[in-house]
Amino acid sequence: MALSSPDTGNAAAPDASAAPTPTRGLFPLLLVGNSAMYTLYVGVAGILLALQVEHIDPANKVSNFGLIAGVSAIFATVFNPVAGALSDRSGRRNPWILGGGLAAVPAMYLLGFADTILLITIAWCLGQAVMNVYQAAITSVVPDRVPMTARGKASAAVGLGLPVGSALGALIGAAFSEDYRTGYLVFGAIVAGSALLFTLGAREQRLPARAPLAAKAQLAAFAGALRHHDFRWAFIGRALLVLGYFAVSGYQLYVLQDHTVLPEGMEPEAAVAILMPLTSVAMVVSTVLGGYLSDRFDRRKLFVGASALLSAVALLIPAVSTSWAAMPAFSVVNGLAFGCYMAVDTALVTMVLPTAEDAARDMGVLNIANAGPQIVAPFIASAIVSVSGGYTALFVVAAVLAAAGALAVRPIRGVR
Repeated sequence: MALSSPDTGNAAAPDASAAPTPTRGLFPLLLVGNSAMYTLYVGVAGILLALQVEHIDPANKVSNFGLIAGVSAIFATVFNPVAGALSDRSGRRNPWILGGGLAAVPAMYLLGFADTILLITIAWCLGQAVMNVYQAAITSVVPDRVPMTARGKASAAVGLGLPVGSALGALIGAAFSEDYRTGYLVFGAIVAGSALLFTLGAREQRLPARAPLAAKAQLAAFAGALRHHDFRWAFIGRALLVLGYFAVSGYQLYVLQDHTVLPEGMEPEAAVAILMPLTSVAMVVSTVLGGYLSDRFDRRKLFVGASALLSAVALLIPAVSTSWAAMPAFSVVNGLAFGCYMAVDTALVTMVLPTAEDAARDMGVLNIANAGPQIVAPFIASAIVSVSGGYTALFVVAAVLAAAGALAVRPIRGVR
């Protein structure tokens, strides 16, 4: 049952009284499923892929990595909402979670054996495609199965996947930095195993199947979601923050190689393995507290805006200092900011969905705000680094984008 927001006139998410009670054990399964996803994203894109690109062409690593990340993000942008719409039409999420998860294994196998920039690009595009089938379906579980009154806690369980997955991805990636072929297969196996566990443990009731739409009507439906005032501003805020975040995080290994003065004897891969757990602990704390407090005080916009501003502050730390000490400080503060932001903003978004019946499609549209900026972020980042001759300007630009993301939540009317 969909309700109309008195402030916007938009169809909202289901009423808490009508929403189903979460399946026993659903929150831990959401944590496992999302942790596996981020383990692969961080370990592959943040470490192994960067090392593989550097091994093939060290002199052009920044531009080549930017090209691969940008092109592959196009596949993420396309496959996420399309897969969401297909799962809406089928009335099921679990088969899409399982299919995308199992397909990660052959995709990672192909990536491990790519030995040119072109082949790496093709293989990682396939990897992004199957992972976004998985992501679109698992993202839609919260609005499908969780009552409104528990959205903050559910979003915290989802949000905890980022710090847990980031820490695991960094540690596994560092462990296999000399054997990335095996490392890729390990990441694929983790996602496949979590998909199997989720679909066995989180049984679902089949939703009413949706009638198929013509391609033109489907594109119009995607665009139509952005005509809703609150959803549009949530989309803009997420896009700005993610653009700033990925402009920097995608190049973390190269930042540690070429910008930060590391202690003598410390390798950049080891530095990543130190920084990621710091970020993860900070994110765990802020994700749990943010989800709980936003439910307790029923204030989403305040937490989202404040955490985006804190992210801007964090990004300025390595801009003003190239010392090693600046990087742990940046990692902790940025972890506190980003963990709270993702937990509470995810809850906020589920409350401003245009229609409950199109939850997966509309969450897929919102996920363009995650994937879309990743298309332009690598090109922007490589251009800034090339023109400025370093990474300081990149941190400053990212901080400005995060601050703009904080301001974007102010026009939202239907959520406090």
